[in-house]
Amino acid sequence: MRSKYEHVFSPIKIRGIDFKNRIVLAPPSPNLASTDGLITPQFVDWFRMFARGGVCTLYVGNCSIDIKECKDEAFQLDLSDDRCIWPLTLYADMGKQYGCHASLEINHNGENTAFETVGHAPYSSSPNISSTERTRAAKLGRDPIPAIEMTKEKIDETVEKYANAAARMKRAGMDICLVHGGHGNLISQFTSPLYNHRTDEYGGSLENRARFAIEVCDAIRRKVGEDFVIEFRISADEIAEEGMHFEETLQLIGLLKDHIDILHVSAGLHSDFNMKYYRNWCQNYMMDRCFNVHYARDIKKAYPDLLVTTVGSITSIDYAEEIIAKGWADFVAMCRPLMADPDMPRKYAENRPEDRRPCLRCDTCTKHLFVPKPIYCAVNPISAMTSELRDGVIPKAPVKKKVAVIGGGPAGIQAMETLLERGHDVTLYEKTGSLGGNVQGAALPPFKIDCQDYLKWLKHTAAKCQAKGAKILLNTEATKDMLDVENYEAIIIAIGADPIIPSTIPGIEKKHVHWTPDAEADKTLVGEKIVIVGAGSLGIEAAIEFHDEGKKVTVIEMKDPDKSWSDLMEAAGPVGVEFQSILKDKGIPVKYYNRLKEICDNKVICDDLQTGQVVEYEADTVLLAMGMCPRTNKVEELRHCAPETNVYIVGDCYKVGTIGTAVNQAFQAALHI
Repeated sequence: MRSKYEHVFSPIKIRGIDFKNRIVLAPPSPNLASTDGLITPQFVDWFRMFARGGVCTLYVGNCSIDIKECKDEAFQLDLSDDRCIWPLTLYADMGKQYGCHASLEINHNGENTAFETVGHAPYSSSPNISSTERTRAAKLGRDPIPAIEMTKEKIDETVEKYANAAARMKRAGMDICLVHGGHGNLISQFTSPLYNHRTDEYGGSLENRARFAIEVCDAIRRKVGEDFVIEFRISADEIAEEGMHFEETLQLIGLLKDHIDILHVSAGLHSDFNMKYYRNWCQNYMMDRCFNVHYARDIKKAYPDLLVTTVGSITSIDYAEEIIAKGWADFVAMCRPLMADPDMPRKYAENRPEDRRPCLRCDTCTKHLFVPKPIYCAVNPISAMTSELRDGVIPKAPVKKKVAVIGGGPAGIQAMETLLERGHDVTLYEKTGSLGGNVQGAALPPFKIDCQDYLKWLKHTAAKCQAKGAKILLNTEATKDMLDVENYEAIIIAIGADPIIPSTIPGIEKKHVHWTPDAEADKTLVGEKIVIVGAGSLGIEAAIEFHDEGKKVTVIEMKDPDKSWSDLMEAAGPVGVEFQSILKDKGIPVKYYNRLKEICDNKVICDDLQTGQVVEYEADTVLLAMGMCPRTNKVEELRHCAPETNVYIVGDCYKVGTIGTAVNQAFQAALHI
């Protein structure tokens, strides 16, 4: 039976080259290339999951046209000489096995290359000092180093490097490339007035500023011939006040359109302004889905014959189908949603949209990019093991075992699913009446739409496991005696963590004091003046939610602002920047250096650790968001209820972490039973 998603799965030919559908992997950087910038077998295996899942085109992010001159990632592909061609064939040929175009995003990042990385000042359109360089210089204790303004000879040399990079791609068997002309990289350092302050034929008017981009595209065409597709990536709006905005970008597109085949429409800047505009091309979970689609829509209105790719939090094929059907774009690019479920295109083509594993937009993947370490996904544990599980197939266990999974949160459900796939006899114990663990509380704020989707998927997955033979015992707290009677051969303990509620604080037991998710679940517990104790993600999300409901909210935090901010970024990633902005815009006060001392009926009393004074805040409700602690005592009770080498402790009960740590630990434990 054919798919009901007829628009997104309609093929298209460009320059005689067939694209089987309209779904593109937007360019990630998996940190799996060699240290000298070449493709490795592990690299190919990681991208295989997307090709196998059904996309029409794969892109690799930020491939350098000359790694000796422009490098801003530790494991970045280098296209500067012919030694790259043979490894590239491994990648290109893998794509062909699945009828998929395996391609690259080619780039020069210009002024954003650090002196320390390449041993010389970076090149750019003008001798600017980027905000990133100023921050870097301050950390290293040196003076900021301005970029070198490219001479005409250097421009010609660089144009040739772009063309040669594309030519090497074609020699390796590729028939499409993505030229990065956005996000504040070198090409946009020529096109944008934010960077380009030249007075020669490459500066001043838009026509002059567009010259370098056009020369790059024309040089590529001369090298690769007519049977090769050039896609060009832009920031429709750089967002920065002094940057290039949409009205001028529309004019730029008019100059570019006859030199390219597809326009890939993003927005924002990469690293300038210390990541301030990163959110505009890599959205966090507090932001709208399909965030940048309106730019593509308006470009199609202005240039209806131009093929356009849209990108930016397009989290499902449902959205993609709507976008293509309405004529807002011709291709839809996704990155994180496909990392979460590389089989999403196949599931939709088979009319199984309910099986899609949703992306949390948590940026677990991005945090690993910057460490650097091989990137993987919070909710798709196979993404961390694509070489071990080369075809995405969970291996059957050599011996069927009777296994208990204790806990029905994300770790427990992942363990149950994997154990069942391996052929084991599985029983899951959940002490409450519902599945999802702490994800249930995390999904309560109305703006946590990604988390809400994930909770639905967890319950859907558990129901499928039950239909396949797993036993799920709700309202059943596993005990030593209970497990001993069953004589399990292996156990995975995934019982999570409890909220920190310090019993030594006077008034902590009062009736108007609640664990934050309990108050979010039952709004009758909340009054009009709320003090939230703790400025981590949980506390800030609750503050935003209750503020939006008209409550007066104050957040208290004992750490200093820098430490609190650092810890938030470590735990939550880029959404921490979003939190800061939202708190400021909404006027929600965060009182740092405030250690909770006592809770009274109508106020809280704190010690101000900065001034040594005692301060008070009115409150008819106190919500605790002070963190979690592993359920260590319960773990100790259960860890000897099977042969000890067959007992695994995963997730928050091992060490408080994230959904990503819980899911990946549970998956790997289940693989070893």
